Amino acid sequence: MVETYHLIRNLRVPSGKSLAKNAVAAPSAEFRPGGDGMGPMGASDLSAALWQERRQLELLLFRLETQRLHVEAGNLQWLSFMAAEIETVLDRLRFEALARSVESAAVATDWGLPAQTTLVELIAAAPAGAWAGILREHLEVLQGLLAQLAEAARVNEETLRTRQLDGRPGLAGGAGLVDQLTTAGNLERAMAVTRRTSQPLLAQYLGGDQLLGGDHG
Repeated sequence: MVETYHLIRNLRVPSGKSLAKNAVAAPSAEFRPGGDGMGPMGASDLSAALWQERRQLELLLFRLETQRLHVEAGNLQWLSFMAAEIETVLDRLRFEALARSVESAAVATDWGLPAQTTLVELIAAAPAGAWAGILREHLEVLQGLLAQLAEAARVNEETLRTRQLDGRPGLAGGAGLVDQLTTAGNLERAMAVTRRTSQPLLAQYLGGDQLLGGDHG
């Protein structure tokens, strides 16, 4: 756990810079009791990690919207590039989710909770002050982004499937058939990548159904 924390902290915060432009800074650095060598941690680090995750989710939503617009316009020659861009964001999101898990577990321990505590549970256990409101704002925005992503993925998949049905290879000559098969392969890849954009582990971490009635999906 200690090694994982230091590795992620060093990768995400070069030269001690802030994790996110809009991250909320803590009044002072906090140290976990017990002298375990893990360095300064606190709710500010978790807030910064959540900001990073929000930025990547927004970028993922943008990539999905871009893909849909290109497919609707018939620009299928860009499918492989669009799928690659979505995959890049998904890879970054996996890294950010791991970093957020480390920060969340540290805050949960500081606040006397199990390491796997959800964000809703952290909000409920937050000490007096601003952190409950700050974390609640993260929760609401993240739930909204997950709902938007689910809808964007659904529309993308429908659009891709329509193009897939319209563009089935027929009895065209050699070059035309090769182009059709290439496009069909790119459509399959784009659909597979689109299906991977859901974030079930993040939804589980948020635990927002308990607080907001599950309206954000």
